[in-house]
Amino acid sequence: MTGKDNYCVIMGGGIGSRFWPFSRKTLPKQFLDFFGTGRSLLQQTFDRFSKVIPTENILIVTNAMYSDLVREQLPELNPEQILLEPARRNTAPCIAWAAYHIRALNPNANIVVAPSDHLILKEGEFLEAIEKGLDFVAHSDKLLTLGIKPNRPETGYGYIQIAEQDGDNFYKVKTFTEKPELELAKVFVESGEFYWNSGLFMWNVNTIIKASETLLPELASKLGAGKSLYGTEEEKAFIEENFPACPNVSIDFGIMEKAENVYVSLGDFGWSDLGTWGSLYDLSAKDENSNVTLKCESLIYNSKDNIVVLPKGKLAVIEGLEGFLVAESDNVLLICKKDEEHAIRKYVNDAQMKLGDDYI
Repeated sequence: MTGKDNYCVIMGGGIGSRFWPFSRKTLPKQFLDFFGTGRSLLQQTFDRFSKVIPTENILIVTNAMYSDLVREQLPELNPEQILLEPARRNTAPCIAWAAYHIRALNPNANIVVAPSDHLILKEGEFLEAIEKGLDFVAHSDKLLTLGIKPNRPETGYGYIQIAEQDGDNFYKVKTFTEKPELELAKVFVESGEFYWNSGLFMWNVNTIIKASETLLPELASKLGAGKSLYGTEEEKAFIEENFPACPNVSIDFGIMEKAENVYVSLGDFGWSDLGTWGSLYDLSAKDENSNVTLKCESLIYNSKDNIVVLPKGKLAVIEGLEGFLVAESDNVLLICKKDEEHAIRKYVNDAQMKLGDDYI
């Protein structure tokens, strides 16, 4: 295996509706700078992988409406490194298209697939695990995922149960469990057999294509029909015609939970799926009453456990709140209980149904 055989696919097409109103349809969370670093989540993800993957081997898969945003934020990429989905079809079609595209460029490619919105605090350990994982899949026909050692019974993540060990820190996967109830999550953490599912994958290009042909034949027949067109000028027209007809299915449900050759590499990495306001609250600096203020200024009285996010230059004056999210962006102000943020998707749907797209 050489460095030129290693590729990275960054998935950056989501809307991030759980971060509404901060994350909007026209400017979703992966393009935002949450922590004032000067780099968006997408840019930070690119920066991280470019340390171990050649820049020319990094691809972004995103929705066609974000083409200009990606080009603006990652000007070092050539246009052919940005795969533009003509429709939203979940992660399995996204990954399958990227695999067919990469195989046309390099039939020996090993691929790491990563979401664009994760936070990694221990970057050195993380990148070492990526390099070891790519070497592992280069020499075997295994599908590899990254498992994170849990530090709390989190109900917002999926879990991976490990079976027997295979080599240095690689384990066969016994079961996948979607987001469990709290009591079950406690049992998982106490058992020591369960790890958080990071949603980050590694495999050889031929291994993942074979798995999709076996387990998702409808998807493989749609995208595999154009194998002679990938990497040519005809690829774009083929995808625009066939991608919208692909089944809407996640890679976890479609392949990882069904395949027999799934393995997991374990680590810590200071990882967080920056998926919710709650996860952002957990990661942010707090005052003496556990209040978090981001971007704006705040004066907070007799209040605790709140997260306040307003545009830069604005002042929030808060009195007598406990456990609330106060978020304003553009033309929307959201105030709700921080622990009930699962209802945000309902608010987004209601706003769209009753008031149109102006607030989405």
